Formats: sequence, C-alpha cells, structure tokens
Amino acid sequence: MDIAGVSTALMNVSAMPQIGTAVLGKALDTNEQLAAGMVQMIDAAMELSVNPNVGANIDIRI
Repeated sequence: MDIAGVSTALMNVSAMPQIGTAVLGKALDTNEQLAAGMVQMIDAAMELSVNPNVGANIDIRI
C-alpha cells in the first residue's frame, strides 16, 4: 500500500474546493472592477451628451 500516494491524493482532493473558491473570488473581484469602469464610462458619456443650455433660448424674427 502506497501511503505517500494516498496522502498526496487526499491532500489534492481536500485542496480543490479551496482553490476553486479562491479562483471564484478573484473572478468576482475582476468583474466588479470591470463593472465599475463601465459605469464610469457611461456616466462620462451621458455627461458629455447632455447640454442643458441647448434649446433654452429661441430667437424669433419676423
């Protein structure tokens, strides 16, 4: 019976959920940063596209 091999296999099996959780956490952090960047870009685009002074005054001459 290979005790070292069994021990290594058990350590790998018990470490896999922890590794998966860590990778998922990193992916969630990355997606959160990407979403925050998209919100900033949308806010900047909306601010540039809206000009509150356009249409406020009308010059009419007959």
